[in-house]
Amino acid sequence: MCDKDKTSIGFGIGLLLGVVGGIVAGVLYAPKSGEEMREKVKDTVCELAEKHSPAVKEAKKQALQSIDLLKYNLEKQYKKFGNMLKSKKMRKAKELESESNFNFDHD
Repeated sequence: MCDKDKTSIGFGIGLLLGVVGGIVAGVLYAPKSGEEMREKVKDTVCELAEKHSPAVKEAKKQALQSIDLLKYNLEKQYKKFGNMLKSKKMRKAKELESESNFNFDHD
C-alpha cells in the first residue's frame, strides 16, 4: 500500500471521527430542547455528508482496493504454500519408494 492510500484512508477515518465527535459535543453542550437539537444535528450531518461525500467515497474506494489486493496476495501465498507441501510430500514418497526393497510383483 502506498503512502497516498494510507493518507486517503486516514483522512476518511479522521473525517468520520471528527463528524461523530462534533455531533456528540454539540448534543452534550447545547442548551436547546431535544427536538431543536435533533433537527440541528440532522441538518449538520446532512450538510457535512454532502460537503465531504467525494472525499469519503474516495477513501472508501481506496480502502476496498487495498483489502482486495491484500486478499489476492494472501490467496496467492496460500496456494504457493499448498503447492510447496505437495511437492515435499511427493519427494518424500519417491524417496521412500526408491529406498524400499519390497517387490510387490510375485512371479
